[in-house]
Amino acid sequence: MKVLMIEDNQSVSEMMQIFFLNEDWDVTYAYDGKEGLDAFLDNPEQWDMITLDLNLPTMDGVTVCREMRKVSPTVPIIMLTARDSESDQVIGLELGADDYVTKPFSPLTLIARMKALHRRATLVEEQIPESEKIDNAFDIQTEHFKMNTKTREAYLDDKAIDGLTPKEFDLLYTLAKKPRQVFSREQLLELVWDYQYFGDERTVDAHIKKLRQKIEKVGPQVIQTVWGVGYKFDDSGVAE
Repeated sequence: MKVLMIEDNQSVSEMMQIFFLNEDWDVTYAYDGKEGLDAFLDNPEQWDMITLDLNLPTMDGVTVCREMRKVSPTVPIIMLTARDSESDQVIGLELGADDYVTKPFSPLTLIARMKALHRRATLVEEQIPESEKIDNAFDIQTEHFKMNTKTREAYLDDKAIDGLTPKEFDLLYTLAKKPRQVFSREQLLELVWDYQYFGDERTVDAHIKKLRQKIEKVGPQVIQTVWGVGYKFDDSGVAE
């Protein structure tokens, strides 16, 4: 895995370097926001994973994340933050980060999060032969909605839902493949994020909010809130 770690605390980078070497990952280190963004922009398609500190000199992590998402809506981003503020974490997720880890953190926990995110982002590509990657068959297809996990595309009334991050796509797919089934936040954390968040349900809410905004750009809202329980996908109310 080719990783870009943007972290101004050199001791954190040095600590993680030991664990990255153990995984045999190719890691580039940047120590301020502008340096990290420049490294990313030099060749955006080369990166398999970004770890991004929120509190950076020169250019803060929020700005870096926003600029990265303008170029690549899909590169996996894990935000690292020493701040314990819910608003900081939610802002990071709403800007397009796929996950966040609060400092101080266990190196093994960060490695596990990175592996889980990378596995989700690359599983489909690894399983499909090159000759079959472009496939017009839809894994989910209703009267109004369709999704193709091979091309990572989703449509509402034949209008593309653009700019979905890997986690947003997986979240939409998890809900849509079982229409009208209500999922609790805990279930979605386990199914979509592939590991326990120990009750941190803000992650689901932030991703649902961002996903809804992208859906509403093309048509009616199909992700419904079931108050006190969780969320469900339902396109039965979409007008003809």
